Amino acid sequence: MNKTAIYQQETICAPATPQGTGAIAVIRVSGADAIAVAGRVFKGRNLAEADSHTVHFGTLRDGDRIVDEVLVTLFRSPRSFTKEDSVEISCHGSDFIVREILKLLVRNGARLAAPGEFTQRAFLNGQFDLVQAEAVADLIAADSEASHRTALNQLRGGFSRQLSGLRAQLIHFASLVELELDFGEEDVEFAGRDDLKQLILDLKAVVSPLIESFDFGNAMKEGVPVAIIGSPNVGKSTLLNVLLNEEKAIVTSIAGTTRDVIEDTLVLGGVKFRIIDTAGIRETSDVVESMGIERSRRAMEKADVVIFLFDSEDTFRELEGLAEGLDSKKKVVWVRNKVDLISPLPRAAPGSTDRPQFTGIADKVLEDKSKAVGDMAVIPALRISAATGLGIPELRETLLDAVQQTPGSRTVVTNMRHYEHLLRTREALDAVLDGLGMGVTGDFLAQDIRLALHHLGEITGAIVTDDLLDNIFSKFCIGK
Repeated sequence: MNKTAIYQQETICAPATPQGTGAIAVIRVSGADAIAVAGRVFKGRNLAEADSHTVHFGTLRDGDRIVDEVLVTLFRSPRSFTKEDSVEISCHGSDFIVREILKLLVRNGARLAAPGEFTQRAFLNGQFDLVQAEAVADLIAADSEASHRTALNQLRGGFSRQLSGLRAQLIHFASLVELELDFGEEDVEFAGRDDLKQLILDLKAVVSPLIESFDFGNAMKEGVPVAIIGSPNVGKSTLLNVLLNEEKAIVTSIAGTTRDVIEDTLVLGGVKFRIIDTAGIRETSDVVESMGIERSRRAMEKADVVIFLFDSEDTFRELEGLAEGLDSKKKVVWVRNKVDLISPLPRAAPGSTDRPQFTGIADKVLEDKSKAVGDMAVIPALRISAATGLGIPELRETLLDAVQQTPGSRTVVTNMRHYEHLLRTREALDAVLDGLGMGVTGDFLAQDIRLALHHLGEITGAIVTDDLLDNIFSKFCIGK
């Protein structure tokens, strides 16, 4: 019997609420003896006779000593999260009380649960598949509307249904190809090669958008990195402060004040952004400043969105060379700062919604909304004053628009493990297509089809090992 099967026979307990003093805390107990273990320490209704999904008031006792007054909620198998008999104890939220109750449960036959063990049992007992189990952790960690929405879609099985449908179609053809191998000497063909080729093309048409969605999905989950890039004293730190609405970065008139990367998070329209203020990029002999500038370049390369901030023709030209070397997939926002210092400040006519028009080389370039630097599409440029707040609402809207161009597929991949197996699936499908093109025999086709099935199965948990489960669920919090 494997390790996982042995652990499943034991009754486990753990706090389901975070550590720290609060009004209440919840302690979970799950396993074949969960009701019996709780019943040994609970004074009130006889839990062994109580119906599922009922709540009972009473006391928890260590001998004659009352530990706490509690509410005990009963869930009988299979109508529980783990599909096992389960009990949830709602007690007062003192760390001392929680510890005393856990000690009491352990002395009466339970053991402390490992991280994620409740969810792992739910998966092993068929409550949901591995994608949905991982979505539980993502849902708990969600700190923006977008990450919450993505995790909830996966928890409800959207991604799983898509993969299961793909796998079912592939299994059908795999069985036909395998059947051909049993009649190898008779030269029969059960799996039509044209039909198989069309199926593989259809599968790739689904898998490829899922792969392409990963960068977007990961950004939604972790936060979209936005780097503010520019020369010294163009107002990068001031812009960071006004976007965050707090004095996060030191602002002075001395060039090179910011010597390291400063980062904080901002939520706009339900999307989390990681705004990164960087050291001003320029030629310098200062060793410390040079290190900061190198970190600025690395932050720019890793960012999904780059704000190129300038305040004059000279600082604009310095950025053009940087932009040409960037990955064309990055979203670039050109922003002219300090427009309040232009004298006289051009103004739109009263009642007009038109933005002020400026002159100069940089402004003429920015007026061309379709202009690109290299192969990179440029988002319509903005003119702001970080010091006065002019144009900041438009900049926030632009940042949101830059990342809300969601992939065509409704399902978004957010998990690196899923991404890796989808890549391997596509490689196996490509190998099947190559084999069909070269007219290889069914045994070679079957090998590549089985490989694609394996990787799809690894994602959903149709193919699973103890080591994989330990790796996934060890990252969960205790009590989940």
